[in-house]
Amino acid sequence: MDNLETAARPEFASVGSAPSGSTLSQRMAVVNQKSILDMIKEFRRNWHILCDSERTTVCGADSMLLALQLSMADNNKQHNGEFTVPLSDVLLTWKFFLHEKLNLPVENMEVIDHYEDIRRTYDDFLKNSNMLDLIDVYKKCSVLISKCENNANISPSQLRDFLLGRQYAVADETDLYVPTSPMSKHNQDNEKVQLLARKVIYSYLSLLVNSKNDLALAHILNIPDRGLGREAFTDLKHAAQEKKMSIFLVATSFIRTLELGGKGYAPSPSDPLRAHVKGLSNFINFIDKLDEILGEIPNPSIAGGRILSVIKMQLIKGQNSRDPFCKAVEEVAQDLDLRIKNIVNSQQGDVILGTTDISPARPKSYAINHGTAYCGRDTVKILLVLLDEEAASLPTKNKAELLYDDENTIHHNGISILTLFRSPTQVNNSSMKPLRERIHKSMHEKKTKMKQTLIRSQFACTYKEDWIISKDKWNDVNSASEPLYVLHMENDLSEGVNSSVRRPTVGTSSGNVHLDRSKSEKVARKSSSQTGNKSSKRKQERCGPAGFRLANKVDRLFPACT
Repeated sequence: MDNLETAARPEFASVGSAPSGSTLSQRMAVVNQKSILDMIKEFRRNWHILCDSERTTVCGADSMLLALQLSMADNNKQHNGEFTVPLSDVLLTWKFFLHEKLNLPVENMEVIDHYEDIRRTYDDFLKNSNMLDLIDVYKKCSVLISKCENNANISPSQLRDFLLGRQYAVADETDLYVPTSPMSKHNQDNEKVQLLARKVIYSYLSLLVNSKNDLALAHILNIPDRGLGREAFTDLKHAAQEKKMSIFLVATSFIRTLELGGKGYAPSPSDPLRAHVKGLSNFINFIDKLDEILGEIPNPSIAGGRILSVIKMQLIKGQNSRDPFCKAVEEVAQDLDLRIKNIVNSQQGDVILGTTDISPARPKSYAINHGTAYCGRDTVKILLVLLDEEAASLPTKNKAELLYDDENTIHHNGISILTLFRSPTQVNNSSMKPLRERIHKSMHEKKTKMKQTLIRSQFACTYKEDWIISKDKWNDVNSASEPLYVLHMENDLSEGVNSSVRRPTVGTSSGNVHLDRSKSEKVARKSSSQTGNKSSKRKQERCGPAGFRLANKVDRLFPACT
């Protein structure tokens, strides 16, 4: 991957979306692309010094602008409550951002509010996604310039002009008054299809190399259609923010738990990701299939071709072969397959020329990426070359289509990144409490129900009342009081209650009779306990202790006489 200038030169004409303009504009664009690509190669050669991971991907001009737009929208949501940002503010901040980060003069330039927060959010987004933008790569490589004087190939102003798309200036002047014909409109549609197919395939390759790249995942999560729309992406994004993990790692962890964890490790029923199990499982299994090819096939040329073939078949499966998107996918996959073979042949030729009559050296300690399988490392390096060339491509000319193209007529799943990252609004359930609060409330209600007494039977009320009555009786009545059956008879005689009341009559259900009987028994017991207590006190006061005991014996022997 050291000497790829010859292999990369034929690619300059096809990389990016450069319009047909004057020869001067094309030459300037090619020179800038070559300088930036050389800078990225220098970064790859010294990655162990300049970054932490070999799989760190470089963020091109379009991805930088998308990340800045998301950072501005997130800042507006924190201050204004809306996850949106106008195009004019994005372009204004983009220009100031490039000057400020490249340490160029920023006098007389308008600054948007809360720029420091936007810059902090942008840096955090790239860091969490394991990405570096072109300016970061330039700054890291500038550290090596003092040691290697021949590395100063591009200046800060040239890098700024490249990122701003200044190479379009001459072409715009020549094509300003050219009317749009039906043929040119057809060519524009074909160009859009090619760009979409290229973006999708590169996003799959980027996610395969760098699983933390949330921006690449957003492009391909629902392409082809897996039923993973805005709601699924929002649930994944919230889970990733809560667990402080990448979106892909959250989805992988969720599917692995369902497949291998068993019942004891199953997610809770209230987990919002349960509604997207089918689509997430389809997506994760497809990425696993690509990982298997990456690890099982040691030849980078064969492995790269197989990966591109699998991605192509996944994208055109079930589609009409005459569909423009399917044709574009086949063309892009074929071009990238040829490009991989050229890169491999170029690297093998450089190795043969550089190691003639020299024994192979022992690999250095940092040459092995301990976080991944070693068998797929050669293929990963080839894929990184492809991704680096894409990062060095010319920026998109139409910024409005790049940032806000929601109504994509090319593919039915085309949604802008801003719309995808914006959480869907709840129309009917706007006053609903947060999910966490509702879960805590339901758990509290379950605990309260568990603390309540169990349902005993359909006559539990009688059992409960009997227990309360017996407890009150033994607490209030003296141990020497009359027995319960004597008190019942005294109460019946004193109140004149007819015994026929307690007998079931014809036409009365047994349940009603039992309830009436229990009710009458309650009243009788209560009144008898009160009268028995009063009579025992009068007897004790009149006769004394000895006479009181004798009177009790007489009452037991001759109850009718009393």
